[in-house]
Amino acid sequence: MVELAVESLVHVYRQGQVRAIDGVDLHLGPGERVALIGQNGSGKTTLVRHLNGLLRPTSGRVLVDGTDAVQQTVAQLAARVGLVFQDPDRQIFAATVRREVEFGPRNLGFSGDRLRAAVDDALRATGLDAEQRTNPYDLGASRRKLLALASVLAMSTPVLVLDEPTTGQDPRGVERVGRIVRSVASSGRTVIAVTHDMRFAAETFERVVVLRAGRIILDGPPTAVFAAASWEALRSTFLEPPAAAVVGDRLGFGSTPTDATLVAALAGAGTDQ
Repeated sequence: MVELAVESLVHVYRQGQVRAIDGVDLHLGPGERVALIGQNGSGKTTLVRHLNGLLRPTSGRVLVDGTDAVQQTVAQLAARVGLVFQDPDRQIFAATVRREVEFGPRNLGFSGDRLRAAVDDALRATGLDAEQRTNPYDLGASRRKLLALASVLAMSTPVLVLDEPTTGQDPRGVERVGRIVRSVASSGRTVIAVTHDMRFAAETFERVVVLRAGRIILDGPPTAVFAAASWEALRSTFLEPPAAAVVGDRLGFGSTPTDATLVAALAGAGTDQ
């Protein structure tokens, strides 16, 4: 498994006019589930694109298992850090769903039974196993997003990065993505998600990192990041806590960022009466 370390990272766009990342330090261990949240332009996508070499630091460095990412090619990094783009149409190109999912692992050297198993598992996890011969552009937008996820999932990279994975998904799709995140992390692989879905972040990830103007302003478990003491910081980057957190606070239960923690608090209050 792979450890990631971001050290004093700075990234400047447009000849010095936009400082998208401004001195970020972040350590991500194997098997962690980490959500990156913040308003548009806060630096979330810029940050994750440094992890697989699509962007290179203006200053500072990114270490992938102790090796500076600038010493590795994008192809080398892609074998370790799989990135699912926010817009699936920027990834999809093959004539059928199965060929699309085969492309990544085949390029990593998968073949025979190993390739078939990796593709079958990814298609089954994303619910696309009945669409193997379908042209990807005959799928709806939400299904194409799942296809982009399947194509990276099949590569079995030690790190999986998801950029807005729940956008356009119905509740069943969001639940499916959550199951995939938990399954991948349970195998010791790291999962990082850029998301604007606060409920998804609270329900699915054990660590939430909040960015504002290219800097980290909060970093901790959902119970800390979505607690009332953090709401002012969240609102400074135009975020609102999950509904469960608000209800729990108003009822005097403290930090209840997920539906499960809120229900548990309500049940406990009922038994105390």
